[in-house]
Amino acid sequence: MSDKYQGFASSSIGKFLVKNLGLPNPTPLERYADGDPLVQGTVLVGGTGRLAESLPGILDLIGVASTADPAAGQAEPVKGIVIDATGLTDSAALVALRDFFTPVLRGLAPCARVVVLGTPPELTSGPERVAQRALEGFTRSLGKEIGRGGTVQLVYVAVGQEAAATSTLAFLLSPKSAYVSGQVVRIGAHGPATHTNVEDWTRPLDGKVALVTGASRGIGEAIARVLHRDGATVVGLDVPQAASELQSLMKELDGDWLTLDITGKDAPQRIAHHLKEKHGGVDVVVHNAGITRDRKLANMAADDRGDRWTSVLDVNLGAPERITRELLAQGLVHDGGSIVGVASIAGIAGNVGQTNYAASKAGVIGLVDSLADELTEGITINAVAPGFIITQMTDAVPFATREVGQRLNAMAQGGLPVDVAETIAWYANPASSGVNGNVVRVCGQMMLGA
Repeated sequence: MSDKYQGFASSSIGKFLVKNLGLPNPTPLERYADGDPLVQGTVLVGGTGRLAESLPGILDLIGVASTADPAAGQAEPVKGIVIDATGLTDSAALVALRDFFTPVLRGLAPCARVVVLGTPPELTSGPERVAQRALEGFTRSLGKEIGRGGTVQLVYVAVGQEAAATSTLAFLLSPKSAYVSGQVVRIGAHGPATHTNVEDWTRPLDGKVALVTGASRGIGEAIARVLHRDGATVVGLDVPQAASELQSLMKELDGDWLTLDITGKDAPQRIAHHLKEKHGGVDVVVHNAGITRDRKLANMAADDRGDRWTSVLDVNLGAPERITRELLAQGLVHDGGSIVGVASIAGIAGNVGQTNYAASKAGVIGLVDSLADELTEGITINAVAPGFIITQMTDAVPFATREVGQRLNAMAQGGLPVDVAETIAWYANPASSGVNGNVVRVCGQMMLGA
């Protein structure tokens, strides 16, 4: 599971060819390691709005050094920027973005993080709505300009939900968000958050129980490992054929396991019974299990190899929906719990030969939309939409197809399973109670389709 082109581009001859032929030159991304500080450097804060005065205190709470001196990057490159743009109330005020950013962008360190804070446009009106909506085009374009492994995000914070932004800033300013860029996150857009204090930001899931489906390998294994790192007791679930790998991983993580076919008629009840009897419920539910059965729709006959259409829709969408509703109906998702669906960029942009898969993953996003305003007791539901993630599965993809998949994003490289896992851990953090109804792409900011 490696990016051979990136290794070549870092070699002496590779550097020469990249420079002279104008080839993609992916920057090695910094990723978080257990025990590291969230930000290894200083974050520049600026802007004039309702969050501006509180930003230094918020960053200090999570152990991040900050400065308001715009000349800071001249002495030593700054590692991040947070600008409060909630004060931009008409289109003429948008010039403040140019005036703030242009002098400081060249003072950014490699793999820098930029976060723009705004107000959800749908919660405003008139000229303010125009200005706040404009922030999306600004941040997405800057994300494609910033280069050197940097990322740019827009975080819309509803009025009164300022305190709920802490966990999101911690994630987006840190290497945990290495492969997330050009995204729009909404905090408090689906109702007020239940404020939750996190005593230890390195282990926010202490005492929590997390169910992860498809946990034996690949992205599921990475999710299990990151949630365990953050303090959770992980209950891994997979098909009986993967029992050996699953049990080995769960023993390593001091977790629990359950093997069954999630599409089975009684699967939701069996899962609910296991969680109730052994753990008294669950705090985090991650619907990661999924399959592909690719073929163009014209060739996808109903009796084709076990019915490619029905099997994909049932595993990827039907089962997560049934399991979620059963756990909620039995009251097994604890107050303040988190439900996370693993969608896909295919569900947003589409893919040739994947009408079944894309429909199932778009349906996962639909499940988020459906439940975000229905959930009570502080329970949230969100989704991640991975792009090209380097796994054993993608190693088998033809070379040319694999290269196109990895290069057509702002970072010119594929992501790693841990990038998806870190995004899910951010959703699962009890302090992320204001993050509800979001779909975040983990795709290095794809250039096309989304």
